[in-house]
Amino acid sequence: MKNIKFSNLDRTKTVQKLSKEKYDLVVIGGGITGGGIALDAASRGLKVALVEKGDFASGTSSKSTKLIHGGLRYLKQFDFWLVKEVGSERAIVHKLAPHLVLPEKMLLPLIENGSYGKWLTSIGLKVYDILAQVTGDDKRKMLEKKEAMKLEPLLPKKILKGAGYYAEYRTDDARLTIENIKTSLKYGAEALNYAEVTDFFYADEKVAGVKVKDVVSGTEFEIKSKYVINAAGPWVDELRSVNNSKKGKQLHLTKGVHLVFPHEKLPVKQSVYFDVPDGRMMFAIPRGKVTYVGTTDTNFNKDKDNVDIDLADAIYLLSAVNNMFPKIELEMEDIVSSWAGLRPLIHEEGKSASELSRKDEIFTSDTGLISIAGGKLTGYRKMAERVVNRIAKKMEEEHESKLKECDTENIPLCGNDGFKKFKHVKKYIAEIYGKIKSDGFTEYDAWFLITNYGKQTETILETYASLKDEDIYIRMAKAELRFGIDHEMVQTPMDFFIRRTGRLYFDIDSVRNLMEPLLEEFKTVFKVDEKQVSVWREELTAEIDTHSNFSLERV
Repeated sequence: MKNIKFSNLDRTKTVQKLSKEKYDLVVIGGGITGGGIALDAASRGLKVALVEKGDFASGTSSKSTKLIHGGLRYLKQFDFWLVKEVGSERAIVHKLAPHLVLPEKMLLPLIENGSYGKWLTSIGLKVYDILAQVTGDDKRKMLEKKEAMKLEPLLPKKILKGAGYYAEYRTDDARLTIENIKTSLKYGAEALNYAEVTDFFYADEKVAGVKVKDVVSGTEFEIKSKYVINAAGPWVDELRSVNNSKKGKQLHLTKGVHLVFPHEKLPVKQSVYFDVPDGRMMFAIPRGKVTYVGTTDTNFNKDKDNVDIDLADAIYLLSAVNNMFPKIELEMEDIVSSWAGLRPLIHEEGKSASELSRKDEIFTSDTGLISIAGGKLTGYRKMAERVVNRIAKKMEEEHESKLKECDTENIPLCGNDGFKKFKHVKKYIAEIYGKIKSDGFTEYDAWFLITNYGKQTETILETYASLKDEDIYIRMAKAELRFGIDHEMVQTPMDFFIRRTGRLYFDIDSVRNLMEPLLEEFKTVFKVDEKQVSVWREELTAEIDTHSNFSLERV
């Protein structure tokens, strides 16, 4: 599968094209919802432009729990429709990108006075299997106490009664987003990050396009379009206000926080979905060198562009982990990284943050602006299908050409060039490890490349072979960066370290080690001066501090 050129080095040309041509659809928002919509619409034959005010996936779509999961807890809310849909979607998204959506066994400990009793868990997981059409080894098992302790020796022996054992999938949400957007390019879509919609313009009192500010150059331009979809996540209501259509249902933002620990500090053998004393549930998920835990669910009404983790969030998560894994005794200084994101849910009067439905809703204004909010990472493909179906219906009503049916369940995402199952991915990891181990790389390094880039790893290895740096890790990171700049619209060091590679979350020491050589690479490729490099250095240093420093000085 050939890599399409998708680079901010061609930004001027992209802006010129967006401002000259007329589109069928403009999608506002480069998160997983917007990316899914762009792919769905473009693959059905619409001429699509997508714009994002920051970097792709820089909002909610890089800050989830990073699970493609069926929402077991929604069974407790009797939300069977949601469980069925997202449960079925897991297998589909895994098929589309088996290198990026990885099978993950989940252990659900049953404890004295816990949220889930043995009978309820057994019935619940059985219903879950049926609704989500789970087959084979992925079907749920009920474990006795001894079996559960063997699988996870860190569990609290005194209060443990047994466990449920079932299958989910783990992903990198930001990479899933960028691969959806890149795949949409193969169907003719155009996409631009750092392009903020500031207003709409109208013809015959209907939205006829958007006014955009290029955040990089400061210039302004317009994109003409027959339809506009507002998929801006937490910022959906702001755009509805600009359109004078913020009526009826509105967003209710809740904050979710995750903490990251070295795996040796929290050495769980597989993912655990466990009780918190206040009645909520939480995940502990091993990933490469680290284990991360989350999440919180609290109301949020502050600055959406700066979602901080306060000390209370960290203490809450630490206490929850120490309660379930009493042998561990984690402390604040054990936190190596963290992230916090917002869930753009639909407000329901009288419901607490964790009781709010995760269903998506679509609003159409009198001027024709279509807005979509709510939903879950797992259901992004179906959300996209529903909203593009709205456009298909409008086109039929206006006697335009009939739009094709949604076929995204059969469109492999970039990086999946021939993988059919995860076992093929494992074989490929071993093959790539065989190629790079003589240079001094580890199996983890091969796993990291393939679970980020899939078959696109080969392009990166070609670049790696052409570079001369003595340090193999600097050389490989430069090869990754070149790929990110040429094919993934990397514009700043934060794009690369946070959203294209996840290093800030899952290998924060590598960010410290690679910062200076990669800043030098940015300087050369983007032809910027030392002043710009200093700005990037300060931003990156501040990001590292924000995500990793939980000393009392933060209070």
